[in-house]
Amino acid sequence: MTVASNSTRVAVRGPAIGTALIAAVLLLLALAAPFVLYPVFLMKVLCFALFACAFNLLIGFAGLLSFGHAAFFGSAAYIAAHTVKEWGWAPEAGLLAATVVAGLMGLVFGLIAIRRQGIYFAMITLALSQMVFFLALQLPFTHGEDGIQGVPRGLLFGLFDLSQPLTMYYTVLAIFLAGFALIWRTVHSPFGQVLKAIRENEPRAVSLGYRTDRYKLVAFVLSASLAGLAGGTKAIVFQLASLTDVTWQMSGEVVLMTLLGGMGTLFGPVVGAGLVVTLESYLASTSLPVPVVIGCIFVVCVLVFRRGIVGELMHRLSKRGH
Repeated sequence: MTVASNSTRVAVRGPAIGTALIAAVLLLLALAAPFVLYPVFLMKVLCFALFACAFNLLIGFAGLLSFGHAAFFGSAAYIAAHTVKEWGWAPEAGLLAATVVAGLMGLVFGLIAIRRQGIYFAMITLALSQMVFFLALQLPFTHGEDGIQGVPRGLLFGLFDLSQPLTMYYTVLAIFLAGFALIWRTVHSPFGQVLKAIRENEPRAVSLGYRTDRYKLVAFVLSASLAGLAGGTKAIVFQLASLTDVTWQMSGEVVLMTLLGGMGTLFGPVVGAGLVVTLESYLASTSLPVPVVIGCIFVVCVLVFRRGIVGELMHRLSKRGH
């Protein structure tokens, strides 16, 4: 019994130590990255990575496909930009307001859509998102097609000047790590295990006594709040909130990022966001049609990596382990 228990502990500690080492290496690379690469590019990757991780929490772990996540991302961008520029709020207060508004929108969207499943759920979220786009186009404070421009970055907590690229980068990195840690904790909690059970077989989860609608609603609100945090952060970074952030194409883009990286994996959306943002930035300086090229790459990845890049790598490594 003692030998068996010791071997089990070693088997458990092995993957845990490996994961901790990988996380430490990735953190060191993230800390050193702005000295090698363009900080604004890295900040864009981090904002979209958080957005994709928030979306993945919903589709990858709860099995809910939302085509309306741009509503939370874009609305939060407008709220953060307006409160910081027009009302003179500090950037942390603007980001908090953006996150809260996105969470409240998620609550309203969820109460309307959560009782539907599959394509009906997706279409309801898309319809609600299009209503938000119409409001963003018409409401005076959004400035229509011009958007909210020239948003001041300000001082974080009255101490750190966010107009400095490195200070802004490490702030965005801290926001991303906090959001990612929250998602990681959620997925590995009993709540996360119930979400996975709902994803795999909702009728069985209901038969076990779980009120699945409540779990899905909480997941939807949490996903919307984190998407809003990503949108608000992006508005501060680029000092701009525009209609691009709230269009249905933005919802499609985050779906693409998640599927490319690996739906249902923690690091997959980060890889997918990095790949898409890198391609967009690189192809923007060429004469190639960006959507066509990214679409072709997506088709190839779906054919070669059906589980996404990270999902396929994890699957093959697990096979070798056995």
